[in-house]
Amino acid sequence: MRTRDRILLFLYSTPNIVGSLLGLAGLLLFFLGVIQDFWLFIVVGLYLIGVLVTPKQTAYDLSIQTQVSTDEIRAQLDALVRKLQKRAPAEVITKVESIKTSIVSILPILAASNLGDRNVFTIRQTVFEYLPTALENYLSLPPAFANLHPVRDGKTARQLLNEQLDILDREMKEIVVDMSANDTQKLLAHGRFLEQKFNQADFLGDLLGKKPVMAGTPTIRS
Repeated sequence: MRTRDRILLFLYSTPNIVGSLLGLAGLLLFFLGVIQDFWLFIVVGLYLIGVLVTPKQTAYDLSIQTQVSTDEIRAQLDALVRKLQKRAPAEVITKVESIKTSIVSILPILAASNLGDRNVFTIRQTVFEYLPTALENYLSLPPAFANLHPVRDGKTARQLLNEQLDILDREMKEIVVDMSANDTQKLLAHGRFLEQKFNQADFLGDLLGKKPVMAGTPTIRS
């Protein structure tokens, strides 16, 4: 992670915001005449207290186990949505719910593996890697940074995540139709498109200093 990125993430972090507010409160006490001697040390001390006692941003783990049954995947997707309800914006939860609905509807077909291995593998990657990774990287950022700071093409991490989710939502809905029709050519096209979009360098992963994860072949049991 670049030094500039480390500094930005710290400036937007909750500990720095809390520390800054306490420091400003100390300055206000000074200007009101409540404190005089050692005011500078008091202000700095208040800031440091805020930084040290405020819990740091924790990394989110939204991974889904790969060697599991269809019922277990449904349960894990439900758990993923519950975790999002504590942190994610409403529009993100709505999109993930829609993606989950599409995934659940084709789990029996994936378990049967009646389609080509390549098609099935790429679609499974959406369930096991693309969706959880995009969400994890967003939620691992300080909320103020994710919602306010432009990170690419003038867009915030929140806007870019919504774009990623829109792509997944649209593709999964089309995949449901194409799977029902057993249209392997269209499924192959969906697979290539998703790989191109999500296997490229991840701007949020790079920002967080995360190394790309090479997933093994996921297996869905009926």
